Amino acid sequence: MIEFKEANGITVLQMQHGKANALDVEFCTELKGALQQVESSSQAVVLTGQENIFSAGVDLVRLMSDGDEYRSALLTALGDMLYAFFVYPKPLIAALNGHAIAGGCILACAADHRIMIQERGRIGVPELTVGVPFPPIALEIMRFATPPQHFRQFVFRGLTYPPDQALAWGLVDELVASETLSERAMICAVELASIPPRSFALTKSQACRPVFEKLQQKWSLDMEARVKEAWNAVEVVAAVQNYVDKTLRR
Repeated sequence: MIEFKEANGITVLQMQHGKANALDVEFCTELKGALQQVESSSQAVVLTGQENIFSAGVDLVRLMSDGDEYRSALLTALGDMLYAFFVYPKPLIAALNGHAIAGGCILACAADHRIMIQERGRIGVPELTVGVPFPPIALEIMRFATPPQHFRQFVFRGLTYPPDQALAWGLVDELVASETLSERAMICAVELASIPPRSFALTKSQACRPVFEKLQQKWSLDMEARVKEAWNAVEVVAAVQNYVDKTLRR
């Protein structure tokens, strides 16, 4: 599911899960485990995808086929994985080689720096277009990582954006030619890794503190339970099934 590459203290994690790096229970667990595995040995991490896709988000076909218990388990695994990436104490670079949609976009936004190729790919969070509410950690990552003047549009309209607009609106930090993506991501990782690790980790912890505190509030804990309930609600399941039938099974 994940290929590990190491050079000069930098670990590259290349997602290789099916054609779209779709997020299912097993892949979310694998991603979290991979990050934990390299924490002690790596100075920084670059996360990237394969061919034309970084990640297309949650595996909606399996979400529909595997039932209520699976949907609840996926929300737990997805939340745990996103939180692990968001709080990772060392520099984390997202190298977007193509589409970063829904959960794929949120995963990218959990990184400290997002680099996207300029020739192709779209990025955005169409969760509400699909019909599902955002888990609290996902929504707070988007709130933290994107400009406040665009946050509501990203979330409520559920659009996806080409690279130039994604850069202009703050969904990514820079664009590069596809052939230079790996090189640029490594340069950025080395630059951030040159900061004393303790200083970087403490500063990142302070910057992320509002998200930590919000997620620990009773309101957020209650909302997490409500989101799980909603993902299994009849009208939500029907909306997702309709999206799958119209969009993924044509």
